[in-house]
Amino acid sequence: MLVGDILRKKTPRVVTVRMNETVGIAAKLMRANNISALVVKDVVRSEGNTAVGMFTERDVVRAVAEHGTNAVNVKVSQLVSVQQLVSCTSSDTIEHVRHLMNRNHIRHLPVIDDYSLVSVISMRDIAAAVDEATNSTSQAA
Repeated sequence: MLVGDILRKKTPRVVTVRMNETVGIAAKLMRANNISALVVKDVVRSEGNTAVGMFTERDVVRAVAEHGTNAVNVKVSQLVSVQQLVSCTSSDTIEHVRHLMNRNHIRHLPVIDDYSLVSVISMRDIAAAVDEATNSTSQAA
């Protein structure tokens, strides 16, 4: 099974946050969209609008633990590591994506095809797809 197989069943909308936004804004975006992770984008003169990282519920918790009530005013850029974005493509296998997630201790991966952000795949998406495939196989038998 490929990432693209799962993406065909998902809404193509990706919620993003800019590096210079605050934790408060990011948390509101997650709540309003009922999601637990945002793709962090930065505007780079030479490359345009670029995905540089992920901001998750864990980052919100870390901000509160480190900054207390002032966490809502902390910039996303202070919490997101942008050294190397871990991502996948829609042609990657689910096994490869699970390996990336396990090795990097993450639950969400941006899907980037031809240098363009197309979606985000989560551990939950993968688990649901595997369950569905297993149920389909057992019902066919």
